This record gives sequence, structure tokens and C-alpha cells, in this order.
Amino acid sequence: MHDTLTQARNARWAVATMFLANGFVMGAWAPQIPLLLPRHQITESVLGLLILVLGIGAVGSMLFSGRLIARFGARRVLSVFSLALIPVLPAVVFSPSIPALALFMAAFGAMAGCMDVAMNAQAVEVEKRLNRAIMSSSHGFWSLGGFLGGSAGSYVILVWGSEVQSLITAAITALLVFSAMPFLLSTAPAPLTVTAAPKQHLLPRDAGIWILGFMAFFSMVPEGAVLDWAAIYLSKELGSDVFRSGLAFAFFAGAMAIMRFMGDHVRNRFGAVQTLRVSGFLGAAGMMGGALAPNDLVAIASFAISGLGIANMVPIMFSAAGNHARLPSAVGISTVTMVGYCGILVAPSSIGYLAEHFGFRPTYAALSLLLVAVALLAGRTADADRLNRDAPSQAASSPAN
Repeated sequence: MHDTLTQARNARWAVATMFLANGFVMGAWAPQIPLLLPRHQITESVLGLLILVLGIGAVGSMLFSGRLIARFGARRVLSVFSLALIPVLPAVVFSPSIPALALFMAAFGAMAGCMDVAMNAQAVEVEKRLNRAIMSSSHGFWSLGGFLGGSAGSYVILVWGSEVQSLITAAITALLVFSAMPFLLSTAPAPLTVTAAPKQHLLPRDAGIWILGFMAFFSMVPEGAVLDWAAIYLSKELGSDVFRSGLAFAFFAGAMAIMRFMGDHVRNRFGAVQTLRVSGFLGAAGMMGGALAPNDLVAIASFAISGLGIANMVPIMFSAAGNHARLPSAVGISTVTMVGYCGILVAPSSIGYLAEHFGFRPTYAALSLLLVAVALLAGRTADADRLNRDAPSQAASSPAN
């Protein structure tokens, strides 16, 4: 029993390291986005289509990731796709043409997408082994990685250029991934009797899991809008330079990291439903502040406030999906992740079109309404507070391994 608990504690930090690596790559990607415009002589609409390709790669991979995890175990799936993520940012940055860029962006999305589902499945499994919430703090490490990748990445681009930044990002990601892999939880793939029913349909038929998915979607659209477009908003409409424009997502991610590290304690004290309700309204206020900001410093501060609110929304939904009463954990997580990540990966392509024709300010103002909708639906996440229903012995047979 002691060895099992020690293994779970080690896995808890290994999962945190994987979240950190994934967030670091995405944070480093954010300041690279505006540079694609002059490098390939494209417009915001074309860039939006390229971001759509990245999103399609991610969502398409998430469609099958639940089955992969149920068959091979989350440790193996997470290890393979975290290794595959290492070279994708340099591949995107060094792409010589638009077709090559589109191909590598699709690969970028696919590798990041499968890694994301697998590391969330590992986090749910660790929650069950430790019998306490760790999802918010795990996502906190993702946000910390995003802050480090975005802020340090912006500086490296300014001093040494985008190519050097992408190579440094790959090297640091490799170090993180290789250090975490040996400590991930190793459990047997789910037995056939557990996974046979979900295999009858590619997608689950449970309405509750789809409602959670669209709540995650509404939460992630604003996050994707900050990740992919805040730097361009600050540079084109508020006059920021390359360094300061990159801070919009960096401070957004940094604020998310701070709140996510507090999130498990807050959730355990006030419950998932109340935490989500307050978070939604706070995130909406910050997003509206970014839309109305008179200058770039106010916009950066507003996006940081929005990050405080958005921080714990998606982790709560992932915990609710992983503990959904009528579905195996891997199936619930992969479904909610797939729908939710349409918001951060696919929807921003539409935001580019809207921003080009109507401006960024009305676009960000409209996005705040999505967060209000999530706050009003907070009661749907009550399953996130049901960790104690599974004994440790039951957790060992979960498909989320």
C-alpha cells in the first residue's frame, strides 16, 4: 500500500511536468503567430485558416484518443505523443512554403491534442489513487509553462530571432518530457468487458457529457482568442511592440497559473459548482475589460483578470467528465476535450475573420457572453466533487490509465 501511494505521488509530479511541457510549447507558439504574416506574406484571414488546420489536426486526433488510451493505457499514449510534440514548433517555424506550413501545423495540433487527452486521463487516475483533487493544479503547471514559454519566448525572439527560439523550445521540452516519462502510472489497459460498450459507437450517446463538452467549448473560445489573436490585437490596434504584444498571453497564462495552483483548495472548500459560477463571471468581466481597454497596458491587465476567472473552469469540467457516472473516464475526458478544444483550436480561425471585418474590440466583447453562459450552467459539473465514490481498488480498473 505504501509503495502504491509513493508511486501515485511520483506520478502526480510527472503529470505536472507533462502539463508544464505542453503549456511551454503552446506559450512559445503564441509570439510566433504574428511573425507568420510577414514571413509568408499572408493576411489575417489566411492565418485564421492555418490556425483552423492546426485545430482540425488536434480535434481529429482527440476523436480517437479515448480508444487509444482504453486499449494501450494513458502512460504509453502520453509517452509517444509527448515525444512527437518536441520537433513540431521548429518544423512550423522553418516551413519554406504555405503547403508545408499547413502540413506541419496539422501535425502540431494532432500531437498536442493526443498528448492533452492522455495527460488529463493520467491526472484523473492520480486523483483516484490519491483520493483528492489535483486537476486544477495540474492545469496550473500548463499555465505556468504557457507563461514561461510566452514571456521568455518573446524575449528570445526579440534578441536572437524566431528560429533560435523554436530550437530552444524543442530542447527544453525534450528535457521535461524525458524526465517525467519514467514516473507515469503504469496500469494494464482496460479489460474488454469494460470497453466493449463504448466501442459500439465512435461518439458517446450521453447528453450530459455533451453539455459538459459545450461548456468547455464556451470556456476555451475566449482562451483561444487570447492565445492566437491578443498579440495581433495589441500590435495592430493598440500600438504594442513585439515584446509587449507577446505579454498579453503571457500574463493571461501567468494569472491562470496562480489561480490554478489555488484551485484544488478552493474547489475542495466551496465545491465545483460554486467555484465555476464565480469563475465564469470574473472571466467575463476581464474579457470585457480587454475589449474596452484604452491602451495596451490596460488590455494586458484585463486579460490577466480574465485568466484568473477562466483558470479553473476547464479543470472542473475535465474532473466532472472523468468521474461521469455513466461513462468510462477515458471516453468522457476525450469527448469533453475534443468538443472543448474546438474552442481553443478551431474557433479562433473564425475570430480572425470577425476581427478583420468588425475589429477586435466587438469580438472580445461578444466572447465575454460565452463565459456568462458557462456560469449559468455551473450546476452541470457536480460530478467533479464525487472523487470519494471510487475506492482506490476500483480506480485500478479504470480505463483512464
